[in-house]
Amino acid sequence: MPDPLENFLAMLASGRDNALLRFSLGNTYLKQGDAVNAAIHLRRAVEHDPQYSAAWKLLGKALADAAAWDEALAAYQQGIVVAEARGDKQAAKEMGVFAKRIEKQLGLESPD
Repeated sequence: MPDPLENFLAMLASGRDNALLRFSLGNTYLKQGDAVNAAIHLRRAVEHDPQYSAAWKLLGKALADAAAWDEALAAYQQGIVVAEARGDKQAAKEMGVFAKRIEKQLGLESPD
């Protein structure tokens, strides 16, 4: 069975570069435990399509997995804005939970 990562990289090398391909690369790297490379491709995905809420969510996860907490929080916050604007309530809710965890970890949560 062909390696998905090799296929995606070959597509990228052939000049095909778009949000979905970058999302797929990021997702594949993340599944392999390579959060740093995942984040690189997911950043490109949201550059291609700033309204791609799933890419923002995965970018936040990749950055969190790489312990880039401030950047992960920023990605989740932007993702929430995008998801809410698109009516993607579930994605916004999930990113809100992840953002709150990071805020708590960083000591940024506001007292209720």
